[in-house]
Amino acid sequence: MSPEQKIWRLSETESQSSLPSGQQVVLCYGHFNIIHPGHIRFLEHAQSLGQQLIVAVQGDRMLTPSGNPHLFSAQERALGLAWLQIVDGVLILDRGDLVEAVQVLRPNLLVLGKEFEKEQQGLLQESLKMLRAVGGKVVYHAGETHYATTDLLREEPRDLQRERWEQFQQACQRQQLDPPKLQQALKRFQQSRLLVLGDTIVDQYIACDALGMSAEAPVLVVRELKAREYLGGAAIVAAHAQALGAQCSYLSVVGQDPNAQLVRQQLERYGVSNSLIPDPSRPTTFKIRYMVENQKLFRVSRLQEQSLSAEIETQLISRLRELAPKLDGILVSDFVYGVITENILNELQPLKQQYDLQLFGDLQCSSQVGNVGKFQNFDLLTPTEKEARIALSNRDDGVERVANQLIQRSGTKHLLIKLGAEGFIAYATEEDGFINRQHFPALCPNPVDVAGAGDSLLACMAVSLCAGNSLMESAALGACMASLAVQTVGNLPVRQERIQQLLAARFSQTPIPN
Repeated sequence: MSPEQKIWRLSETESQSSLPSGQQVVLCYGHFNIIHPGHIRFLEHAQSLGQQLIVAVQGDRMLTPSGNPHLFSAQERALGLAWLQIVDGVLILDRGDLVEAVQVLRPNLLVLGKEFEKEQQGLLQESLKMLRAVGGKVVYHAGETHYATTDLLREEPRDLQRERWEQFQQACQRQQLDPPKLQQALKRFQQSRLLVLGDTIVDQYIACDALGMSAEAPVLVVRELKAREYLGGAAIVAAHAQALGAQCSYLSVVGQDPNAQLVRQQLERYGVSNSLIPDPSRPTTFKIRYMVENQKLFRVSRLQEQSLSAEIETQLISRLRELAPKLDGILVSDFVYGVITENILNELQPLKQQYDLQLFGDLQCSSQVGNVGKFQNFDLLTPTEKEARIALSNRDDGVERVANQLIQRSGTKHLLIKLGAEGFIAYATEEDGFINRQHFPALCPNPVDVAGAGDSLLACMAVSLCAGNSLMESAALGACMASLAVQTVGNLPVRQERIQQLLAARFSQTPIPN
């Protein structure tokens, strides 16, 4: 059955001979303007509960505001759902509403998002009455929350890469982004004046030869072959920004040790002007990753997790005030090792107002305890799905609900929810208050080293927004940036020219340059 054959309209149900019968029917409901991984999780769970999955799509007359350019027609939205193999049928509510859909379809189950469980009033209340009248039940579920993907078990890497680039091009088409427009957005990067503020990390990678298992105990024995140090933490974010063409400064706190000198040398090599404030009470954070070929065995961290002393904090705030008048934006890259204090965050808002600055925030708490909600009234936040859920103490609702809650509570203008191997969802608040959302896939399905993906994405987003580009232009370029960053071991700055080459190659189907 073709996708078009899966679609029918509520006004046509009396003459429709292919209505589901004799099977366990599961009904879902919504507008489904943009389908992203959160919706897929929801629909996959619903499909697992029965034999036929029918999705009722709100008709054009039900969506407000009418005529909004960001809203697709009911036929377009229905077709997007019909292309999904897990969906057996799509019912467009061109008349009536969910109550009538339940009456006509008589589903065994109505599956709704977890957020509807506490909002049983109005249309939903009437729909549930009708559901009980036809002998059906309601299930509230947002789909299984997971932070990894099984795509590599389903498809060949080459096929998966082609599929994701097709998804990327479709996303660009939905947002009216063509290659010339993206190339022009890249050229504007040189206009950006950005300060990166955050925790400095030195990442050491040690290549090892696996010798086998110890005879004395079940311990893996390796022989060190070669070590190399890379900039990490907020420092690599600054290096990325400079390599992209921005005029970037870096402000941080380091120890009084050889690793601090290594950071200074690397930043100078990459052309990043820096203000590194020495703190004798802490070492420069140092992380060692032991690897055999591409596989990381384990990581050892040498660090001190403590807030800054009053003296060091005063020095940092003083330097921040000196730099602010020459900036377009400030990027806060917080690894929760003590550099980003409450007083520093409080200092950012007056500077933002006084000098018309944009604020960009990212908090990484993979092995630390942190809350991205402490970044209030920023222009962009880029948490992972897990970090967003931690900030809201919300593990049950769908991604869409989590994103909307975080936007509301933090007051952020724009939001990126990072979904790991599934890419990310960009949420842009338009001037009329409408939240435009778009999923961008992860373009490299089999990465070599994912450690710096988020840092590269953050740098590209901040540079692009400072240059006056839209969030969706920035997000498309950021997806390309991240795909390049994960193709090498260790953090190496990605130059603007590589993104230009990647876009030209992919949109013209020519071989991608190394």
